Amino acid sequence: MTDITTLNDARQDLADANRILFKQDVVDAFGHVSMRDPTNPNQFLLSRNKAPATVTPADVLTFDLQGNLLGGGAHKVYLERFIHAAIYAARPDVHGVVHSHAKAVVPFTIVKTARLRPVCHMGGFLSGIIPNFEIRDHAGMGSDLLIRDLRLGRDLAQKMGSSAVVLMRGHGSTVVGMSLKQAVFRAVYTQNNAQIQAAAMALGEVTYLTDEEALAADEANTGQISRAWDFWSSQTQE
Repeated sequence: MTDITTLNDARQDLADANRILFKQDVVDAFGHVSMRDPTNPNQFLLSRNKAPATVTPADVLTFDLQGNLLGGGAHKVYLERFIHAAIYAARPDVHGVVHSHAKAVVPFTIVKTARLRPVCHMGGFLSGIIPNFEIRDHAGMGSDLLIRDLRLGRDLAQKMGSSAVVLMRGHGSTVVGMSLKQAVFRAVYTQNNAQIQAAAMALGEVTYLTDEEALAADEANTGQISRAWDFWSSQTQE
């Protein structure tokens, strides 16, 4: 039997996530966030095609892992829902996905000598090599840079591998988490880390976190996600 209460809570959380990401300047009129269906791991929840700041629980739809809308209806859906479908199919550990065009992050997708790396403890999840998806390798030289089908979604998921973040050249990034709240947390601090890193690089030589520091910081921060979520949620009510 479907757990209606759980699904209702999930829809509310997803609506809140959209508004948090807008309030934190991660998304604007574009970008989207999803979560794995808590009642069926082979499905995910994603809003219909709307600006994130306007999403309500009633806008949340259900999709399968091929990006097909379930439940009927003539809803307009996000073109790039295949990002979410392919990542959930490839990563059983992932329960939240954020795709954005965050302004501070995009430069790191296009400057070949600038690699996004953790520079502060809140960006510990950025350890290792953050992959950068070059769509020209998969869609040729004349694409619109969008993930328009499941094949491109699978290519993106493969490039992401086990990373928390995949950059998308000239486009933005996709961030994942083991929960919706962790995905939102990481999306916010991917943006913040990018801002701090760019400012530091303009000043001179940068001291980055070691892999060990990044791992320890990420573990510590994981226990504080609810604190951030509750605060950000309260700001969306203002």
